[in-house]
Amino acid sequence: MQREQLIAVIVAVALFMEQIDSTIIATALPAIAADLNTTPLKLNVAVTAYLLALAIFIPVSGWFADRFGARNVFRAAIIVFMTGSICCALSNSLPAFVAARVLQGMGGAMMTPVARLIILRSVDKSRLLNAMSFMSIPGLAGPLFGPPLGGLIVTVATWHWIFLVNIPIGLLGIVMVTKYIPDIKVERAERFDIVGMLLIGLGLGGLAFGLSLTRNASVPLFVDLGLAVFGAVMIALYVLRLRRIDNPVLDLGLLKLRSVEISVFGGFLFRTSLGAMPFLLPLLFQLGFGMSPLQSGFLVISTSIGVLLVKPFAPTLLRAFGFRNLFLINGPLVSLTFAAFALFSKETALWLMVPLLIFNGFIRSLQFTTFSAITFADVSAAKMSHATSLLAVSSQLAISTGVAIGALAVELAMQWHGHTSPTAADFPYAFITIALVTASSFFVCLRLPADAGSEIANRPPRPQPAPAATEETLRRKAS
Repeated sequence: MQREQLIAVIVAVALFMEQIDSTIIATALPAIAADLNTTPLKLNVAVTAYLLALAIFIPVSGWFADRFGARNVFRAAIIVFMTGSICCALSNSLPAFVAARVLQGMGGAMMTPVARLIILRSVDKSRLLNAMSFMSIPGLAGPLFGPPLGGLIVTVATWHWIFLVNIPIGLLGIVMVTKYIPDIKVERAERFDIVGMLLIGLGLGGLAFGLSLTRNASVPLFVDLGLAVFGAVMIALYVLRLRRIDNPVLDLGLLKLRSVEISVFGGFLFRTSLGAMPFLLPLLFQLGFGMSPLQSGFLVISTSIGVLLVKPFAPTLLRAFGFRNLFLINGPLVSLTFAAFALFSKETALWLMVPLLIFNGFIRSLQFTTFSAITFADVSAAKMSHATSLLAVSSQLAISTGVAIGALAVELAMQWHGHTSPTAADFPYAFITIALVTASSFFVCLRLPADAGSEIANRPPRPQPAPAATEETLRRKAS
């Protein structure tokens, strides 16, 4: 295995651990709630607390990596995550459990953007897509493996092992990072923007927390909206302040680069599906079709087969089509498969559902990898850490938004049908809504130049037309 591939595998395994842990708790909530003398509904705050910690601490990860070195920060992130996992397993009350989840979220927030930064600073641009395809697997497969794995662990053991299984993986990760990850840092880190950190942290936390709570019936709607509005106001204040500072904690000036703009805005619309699908599919199979959590989980895992199959094909497809063409061809296919999920019913044969889920996983992973890679096509080495933080923040908000959109669509369908609990008839509207949201990214991608990311895709740049002859040149030729 080449050095670049080994680095990509190491960071991918650590990210897979973090991504699984963000969703594995879902199927274990009843067991944890019973042990902590609370209800599953109240325990939902532990899920949102993890999300809140991610949103708040992601923006500072790039600066920490520049200041202390990407290897040191990534290793510290694994240690913090493991410590949070141990605290979760030892918790004997709801407040202690929520605090432990926040600690986990702090570690997880540092992992994703710093892992991307390690790849960007360790791998040549011509081989970047191969490394990025490794990194796309945890982000897509982790949320899908989480719920069934949680159900399996709770069935054969106690809920504590959901968190304790992270320890051997984390220890192995620390050893591998120390041995194989280079010590990458900039010569002189910029001054840290504390006020900007508070504004953007409160803003992103308010938005992410407000959006995630829309599916929690125990929280009044005005609280959800209040948090979201508060977050939007804080972000607006942060944007107004950008003109007066040179070293923003979240550099929105990168959006002036067309490739970054397309990745953030087009990618945001697409990435809503990364939050919606792991949320909607298990509910459809369990509440709509009457499957057990384990049956539902293993059916959802079939999408991960497609995710794993992308690795050898992504570089070839990108080399053949280029970023822009691949976005415009593959994106509509992703949206069509989401719309096709609306046709699922109890009578739909598994031999029809499973291939469609696998195909969806394949093309969704391909789109995810392509959006991630194009972000860095035109970013200078000095701005890589800022770009990774910006991408991580937009991705996290997109996932929260996807969950909120999916939950709201199901809720509105239930009210329309007069249902007090979700049925199979309430889910098609949600799948069609997500299909329309992801399809709108097509119009954003139209603005991408045809030869964008040629170096990453290993494609020769488009030949430039010869300059038009001037009148003086024509006179000389005539003479």
